Amino acid sequence: MGRAAARGSRLWGLLGLLVLLCGAVAAAPAPPAAAPLLCNVSLDSPAEERWLPVLRQFDPAFLRAAVARVIDESVPKWVHEVIRPIAAELEFFMPQPFAGEILGLCKALGISLGDGVLLNFAYESTAFCTSIVAQDDKGNIYHGRNLDYDFVDILSKITIDVRFIKSGQIAYQGTTFLGYVGLWTGQSPHKFTISGDERAGGRWWENAIAAFLNRNYPVSWLVRDTLSRAEDFQSAVLRLAGIPIIAEVYYIVGGVSPKEGMVITRNRRGPADLWPLDPLGGAWFRVETNYDHWTTPPPFDDRRTPAIKALNATGQQNINFDTLFKVLSVKPVLNNNTVYTTVMSAALPDKYQTWIRPVK
Repeated sequence: MGRAAARGSRLWGLLGLLVLLCGAVAAAPAPPAAAPLLCNVSLDSPAEERWLPVLRQFDPAFLRAAVARVIDESVPKWVHEVIRPIAAELEFFMPQPFAGEILGLCKALGISLGDGVLLNFAYESTAFCTSIVAQDDKGNIYHGRNLDYDFVDILSKITIDVRFIKSGQIAYQGTTFLGYVGLWTGQSPHKFTISGDERAGGRWWENAIAAFLNRNYPVSWLVRDTLSRAEDFQSAVLRLAGIPIIAEVYYIVGGVSPKEGMVITRNRRGPADLWPLDPLGGAWFRVETNYDHWTTPPPFDDRRTPAIKALNATGQQNINFDTLFKVLSVKPVLNNNTVYTTVMSAALPDKYQTWIRPVK
C-alpha cells in the first residue's frame, strides 16, 4: 500500500472512530431518575402537628424561599390583595383536616396563613400532566402519570412520597410537594388509584377564588378526601364526578378488577364526560393529558399521540410497571417540565413507585 493510500486509510479510520464516539455520546443515557423521600404522616396525630416530623428533614430557609418564589411568580397580584386581608377568616372556609394541616405548616415555617393558602392555590392552577390507565391481557389494571409543572428546579427537591398512617396501617398513600396538603397522585391499597390533570378553563383565578369562598373543594383536596373515604372504585368515581370543586379537571381512576378504569372530565359543578376502559371493544387503555379526549390536542403540546403510539407498540400483552414507565419516558410525554413519574396498581399496592425526573 502506498503512503497516500495508507494516510487515506488512517483518515477514514479516524473519521469512523469519531462517528462511533459521537454516536455513543448522542445515545448516552439520561441521568438516572431517583426516588423521592418516603415519609409517614400519622392521621392519628392532631392535624396541626402531623407534618412536623416531615418538615424536620428539610431546611426551613430553603422552604420559605421556595414558597415565596412560587407565590410571587404564579399567583396574580390581585389574588394576594383578596386573600391576605381575610387570612384570619380563611380557616372557616376550609374543611378539616386541610385547615389544621395548613395552619400547622405555616406556624412551623413562620409564614402567614394567607401565604399557605396561596401556595396551595398556586399548585392547583398549573398542573400540566399525562395520565394513563391500562388493562393487560390478564385483566390487571395499571395506572401511570407524569406530573409537569413550572419550577422544576424547586419542586424536584421537595417532592415526597407520603404514606398516611391510621391505627398503624397505611390508609392511603400519594406523591406531593412539601407544604401542599392536597394530592394529585394517590392510591388506596387494594381499592383504587387516582391521578389528576389540569383542564384549562377561562378566568381560572376569578372562578377558583369565588368557588373556594363558596366552600367548594380544591381539586387535589377532593383526591385526598376520596382516598380517605371511598370504599371501592365505583364509590371513588361517584365522589370524584359529583362533588363541587373550585376548578375544572380530569380525574383518572384505576381499580382492582377488569374494566375498572375511567377518565372523568369535570366541570366545577359536576361531570362533563365519563370515559371508561372498554377492553372488549379494543380500548384497553385511556390516555389523558390536558385536553378533552374528544378534541384534537394543539400541535405545540401534543403528548397524547406519542403516548398512544408507544402503548400500541408495547401491546396489551406486554403492559406492566416497567413498560408503562417506558411509555411515560417517551418524549414529549416526558419533557422539560416533568417533575416526577409514578406507576401504580391498587391490586399491588407495594409496587407504588415514584421517580423524580432529572432536570433535562
